[in-house]
Amino acid sequence: MIAPAISSARRGAIRIDDVVKVYDPDGARVLVVDHCSLDIAAGEICIVVGPSGCGKTTLLKSIAGFHSVTAGAITLDGRVLCGPGQSQADVGPDRVVVFQNGALFPWKTNLENVAFGPMVQKTMTRAEAYDKARQRMADAGLTGYEHAYPGQTSSGVKRRIEIVRALMNDPTVLLLDEPYRALDSLTKSVMHDALLQMYARNQVTMFFITHDLEEAILLGHKVVVMTSRPCRPKKILEVDIPHPRDPGVLGTRRYRELVRETAETVQQEARRAFELGEREG
Repeated sequence: MIAPAISSARRGAIRIDDVVKVYDPDGARVLVVDHCSLDIAAGEICIVVGPSGCGKTTLLKSIAGFHSVTAGAITLDGRVLCGPGQSQADVGPDRVVVFQNGALFPWKTNLENVAFGPMVQKTMTRAEAYDKARQRMADAGLTGYEHAYPGQTSSGVKRRIEIVRALMNDPTVLLLDEPYRALDSLTKSVMHDALLQMYARNQVTMFFITHDLEEAILLGHKVVVMTSRPCRPKKILEVDIPHPRDPGVLGTRRYRELVRETAETVQQEARRAFELGEREG
């Protein structure tokens, strides 16, 4: 059974068009992204996997506006974010990043953290921001955590609060860089279910980097396996398991087939990265 098609009427279609990124520390000219092209449909969960250090995060940061590109272009809903004439995208509320290291303010309550963005950006009044924050926290199963501080909550709850905070301004794209890397397997399982529930309500486009291949197949509409550095797509797997998904997916034959196919492709690139490292050393 094929996953439902993503509606073309939604916002959040990303096109990465022949992007090249070269870092030039001390004239070394390190090629990190090499003629990378990728289309992500509006409302799609695109999972990106590949060897450590291959350039996945560089690509994410280029979409966010934290890094420039050397050549090529990145567009969002047909609007050029970066490319010829503007090598670095402007940072904007339409693209929100959740990194693997948390960024909640420890001196603010969880509710204050969630409401902070719209208030500081003056897109909502204090009352509006707090009302929406309470509703978003309730939708994410976080009722009862509003007046606790981040240091008083578990790592899984903090991750969920960070994602709810990222969704407060209704971004077009959510950029996630290994958000569950430090979590234990049981907490990660709960977070997967929470993220899928949030996705069912928000349908926001996601560019999600992970090293967890089972996570990739469970969450994604498609999984992009990147080459070892320099980064470009080696294989794109369409995950033909319908949404909404639940833990029952983990026991299906198709899920195991997709995990195995992804693992084989990643291992090819990991071996190549190791061999290149040995030769360079």
